[in-house]
Amino acid sequence: MPADRSEALPTARRPHRLAGGQPGLLEPGASTDPYRLRLYRVLRTDFPLGYDPGLGAWLLSRYADVALALTDPRFTGYPHDGAPRGPVPAPLGLCRGSLVCTPLPGGVTAPGLDLSPDPGPDKGPRATPASMAATLSAVERTAYVLARRIAGRDRADLVGEFCRWLPAGADAAAAGLSYPDLNAPPRHAVHQRPGGGTGDCARHTGLRERALASFLANMLDDPDLLAAAAGSGAGAGMLLGRAWTETLRRDPPVQIVLRRTRTEVRVSGGTLPGGAPVACLIGAAGRDPARFAAPDRFDPLRADADPLLTGPAGCPAALLGRLEAEHGLRALLAAMPRIRWAEGFRPASSGVLTRGPRALLVRPS
Repeated sequence: MPADRSEALPTARRPHRLAGGQPGLLEPGASTDPYRLRLYRVLRTDFPLGYDPGLGAWLLSRYADVALALTDPRFTGYPHDGAPRGPVPAPLGLCRGSLVCTPLPGGVTAPGLDLSPDPGPDKGPRATPASMAATLSAVERTAYVLARRIAGRDRADLVGEFCRWLPAGADAAAAGLSYPDLNAPPRHAVHQRPGGGTGDCARHTGLRERALASFLANMLDDPDLLAAAAGSGAGAGMLLGRAWTETLRRDPPVQIVLRRTRTEVRVSGGTLPGGAPVACLIGAAGRDPARFAAPDRFDPLRADADPLLTGPAGCPAALLGRLEAEHGLRALLAAMPRIRWAEGFRPASSGVLTRGPRALLVRPS
């Protein structure tokens, strides 16, 4: 991995410093690459608690502090309770933190996730065989149609020609709508499920597009890992599930989760006042070396994996996202067994609020 040296970059691309030397999260240069520009590293090391006037919130960047803010009852706000909706939703993983989150038909889950028949308020219901088969069929069908269209080309961009289509098409089909028109450019339209509320996580496909693109980028970067995932046994399925979880840790589509303190809370960098807005920097926490060994490395088999940052297990968006990643990759490998990066191409992500690769240029054969 290239050295992480912001001082070697042109001045215009270095993260802007606020008073006292703290990097500004929304200032020019920050969104280019908060990892390579050392923004997250500097915050974790030198400013574990600081106020960012541009964001209007206190910043938490260390894993231990972010985990506290996401799980401790002294914090409120999305996605863990019914706090009043703010001007910006605070999603976690692929969950938009909606107050109204309609489960998939029958509470469809992904392989490897065991949801009990009476899961309680924080989980979705167990899937029925028929409903699960219908959703899997919708995802698989859409993935294979898209993959076959790309297979005969000399060069293709998986972001524009696969990642933007698969979530929208699979979501429409899984919702019981008519089979999606894959001849028209995908739009970020909200698909209304019968009986669904306006806050349904799964009706918004943009975050799933980014997560799918990051997942494919990580897998294509490692030919040995790609070959192992191409198998048909239970081991390959487990590997894909772990690779999906690792993608959400290393390259989360949502970099910031907003919370609010109910009372004063002591964190590693000081004390948060009561009633204060708090920005949990998921991107920084997921690569905290105090929690994860070799945190910049993509390693689905890591012993210190942690599902905390992936979002609620029963969220329909999280379930669909994992299905799309697993079956999307399988469809690409079935149609293009020799798929690889286009000559000279390296994927690059952008964004500091939401983040994902801008393009994934491949040679299908």
